[in-house]
Amino acid sequence: MTDPLAGLAAPEHTAIVTQECQGAVMGPDAGLAMLAEEARRDALPNIARLLPAARAAGVRVVHCLVQRRPDGLGSNHNAKIFAMGGGNRVDITPGTPGAELLPELGPEPSDLVLRRWHGVGPMGGTDLDAVLRNLGVSTIVVVGVSLNIAIPNLVMDAVNSAYRVVLPRDAVAGIPADYGAAMIANTLSLLATVTSTDDLLQAWDKGAR
Repeated sequence: MTDPLAGLAAPEHTAIVTQECQGAVMGPDAGLAMLAEEARRDALPNIARLLPAARAAGVRVVHCLVQRRPDGLGSNHNAKIFAMGGGNRVDITPGTPGAELLPELGPEPSDLVLRRWHGVGPMGGTDLDAVLRNLGVSTIVVVGVSLNIAIPNLVMDAVNSAYRVVLPRDAVAGIPADYGAAMIANTLSLLATVTSTDDLLQAWDKGAR
């Protein structure tokens, strides 16, 4: 029997997009410790399993990060989230650990890294859409944080842009954990194919045979 997930996430038309898997968000000195702790419990280890398998299968890997000038020029100031942390906000100046991908995730030479200065998601804040289309991608595997804001934003923007979305439920995180689970069950499941890291790894392994 054909595995529907293997077809949906076939390497020739799939990219895995990591969302804000960077020091300031998921690292040990992250600005929002509760989110980082939740992400590091399950999501981060599972992302670390998915990325090597994706590369080996020929799935494109795209990392989406956020950065900010010290003076905030060009960044948003129009919502509460952009003021969170106040004077204790973790540094995401370009080149600082907070603005860089967690080293356990790469990047590898084959990976693409896109950085945004503004907004709450990469589809509107970077060239992600154009890059994915140039790669021939029609399915996006979304991983990272957070289920509170950025992941729903990315999923909805991707669906609005005619992509199919796969969401490994154990490779994303939000706080509190029960809110993240409710977001997946009640909203994202209507927009994306919700799966698990193990099932996705199995699908890519089958495709490689």
